[in-house]
Amino acid sequence: MAEVFLNGKYVGDIVNPREFISQIIDERRKNALDANINTSYDDKHDIVYVETGKGRLRRPLIVIKDGKSMLTAKHVSQLKAKELAWGDLIKQGVVEFLDAGEEENTLIALTEEDITKEHTHMSVAPIEILGIVGSYVPFANHSPGARISMGAKNQKQSLGLYASNYLTRFDTDVNVLLYPQSPIVKTVMHDVSNYDEHPAGQNATVAVMGYEGYNLEDAVVINKGSVDRGFGRSFYYNPSSASELRYSGGLMDQISNPDKEVRGYRTEHDYRFLEDDGVVFPEAQVGEGDVVVGRISPPRFLNSGDEYNLTNNQHRESSVSVKPQEGGRVDFVLITENEEGNKLIQVRMRQLRIPEIGDKFTSRHGQKGIIGLIVPHEDMPFSVNGVVPDILFSPNGIPSRMSMSHVLELIAGKVGALSGRFIDATTFDSESESDIRSELLSHGFQDDGTEIFYNGLTGNKITSRIFVGSMYYLKLKHMVSKKMQSRARGPIQLLTRQPTEGRSKEGGLRLGEMEKDSLVAHGASMLLKERFDSDKAIVPIAESAGVVATEEELAKKGYNMGGEAEQDSISNIEVSYAFKLLLDEFKSLGIYPKLHLKNKY
Repeated sequence: MAEVFLNGKYVGDIVNPREFISQIIDERRKNALDANINTSYDDKHDIVYVETGKGRLRRPLIVIKDGKSMLTAKHVSQLKAKELAWGDLIKQGVVEFLDAGEEENTLIALTEEDITKEHTHMSVAPIEILGIVGSYVPFANHSPGARISMGAKNQKQSLGLYASNYLTRFDTDVNVLLYPQSPIVKTVMHDVSNYDEHPAGQNATVAVMGYEGYNLEDAVVINKGSVDRGFGRSFYYNPSSASELRYSGGLMDQISNPDKEVRGYRTEHDYRFLEDDGVVFPEAQVGEGDVVVGRISPPRFLNSGDEYNLTNNQHRESSVSVKPQEGGRVDFVLITENEEGNKLIQVRMRQLRIPEIGDKFTSRHGQKGIIGLIVPHEDMPFSVNGVVPDILFSPNGIPSRMSMSHVLELIAGKVGALSGRFIDATTFDSESESDIRSELLSHGFQDDGTEIFYNGLTGNKITSRIFVGSMYYLKLKHMVSKKMQSRARGPIQLLTRQPTEGRSKEGGLRLGEMEKDSLVAHGASMLLKERFDSDKAIVPIAESAGVVATEEELAKKGYNMGGEAEQDSISNIEVSYAFKLLLDEFKSLGIYPKLHLKNKY
């Protein structure tokens, strides 16, 4: 007897589990049972699972019966003519969705040529094993799986046109590429997903060569001429909002230009961009600390007498200003109401981001790198035909990564650009390398993709031939202007008296254990005296008791936790405030942390 579990709940026993499962599957294929039902048999524990719940990952597979695919040529022609839809294939039992449990009891063929009598299902397309973003990688079957996975992850971080109505939206932390292009080398998934409507990269001429060491360690060298012509240019949008909140007692915020009588009034310079209604005007160039929405709020606390005298109460300043290390142009101002019917102001800021040293770029093959140098157009190496590359990619990035798809795309992109056509580079089903190379040869170029190059600085011919081609390059959202952080003095935490953490809070850069070791190994250990001084505290210690004492300046007496101490037996010791906190923690646990002081002279 096999136990039956429905959505994880025991519902009864059954005599013939395999017959029971095949009956459910047959009824499902005949459309007598719901297509969402999945069933599987665990013969090790003699349990039948039936799943109908939500949240399961399910994949479509073509059904195979007696070694033949249920999807016939007639079905394909009807699908092309739009006489049949996807849902019809499911109703006819040609295609079915399996979850992870039911998939355990199947044998899936990758292609029609692989089908044997034992196979139960076939993949709709071999490319499906990569997922949507992974299948965007051209010639993916020529590279290690780790690189394809990396390429897929990189594409998710690339800048493009994420939504065509971005100008009417107030999304947080958004980047839009200014001149996106469709890739020359594409896969079938680009067509299926309408990638042309939301591209996320640009076709660049890439030469594989070094440039004075500036593209070592995965860095790339970029042509300044290309940047000036719009390569990698993007807009960054970030919104701020302010609303008039209602408080108990009928009090509420007021969006307006604050008066000088308001408590917490800033300088006039901070309010210079506000108009009469207290809101910034569009296209204002604002910077750190500038107010974009002026607002005053009622006092936080009322005395017992103040409840009857609200008119004399002084309001406090609660304006919305530009955060540290942000700013830009005010792109759009929206005055509306929130859910409670209160006034709501939304201000969207815009920054033009031009590629600079430190910005991150990548190809679709996991070959990511930051800009190491932006070279003037006239100093870039050039080919015998006068072609100046947009990007110089380091040759060291190829051997250890083994990303041959990267190299193939360079040649295929070159052929596509010369022939004026798109190259099909679908995984497992791409145009062959020999065809692409012979087509390149027919255009009068070397079939290995190499060309004679000249040094842009000296004009001398470069000894070795340079591998050059066209490739789809992506700009990633990791830009140096968003990561750049520095601090001299600034805010500290209340508890530990150490600098705050995080770029947005004007935080310090933490020097950790390993960084400390690096400085010691470098012979610069005295630097640590300065670096580890952020929470220096001078604490009076009673020498006899060995604990933190309290001094009374007027009475010239000192006290410790054991009683009165002599004034001359109290020493001021320099410790980190974190250590003083640790001593306090010990005391709270009933532990006596006695310090034995030595004379440092």
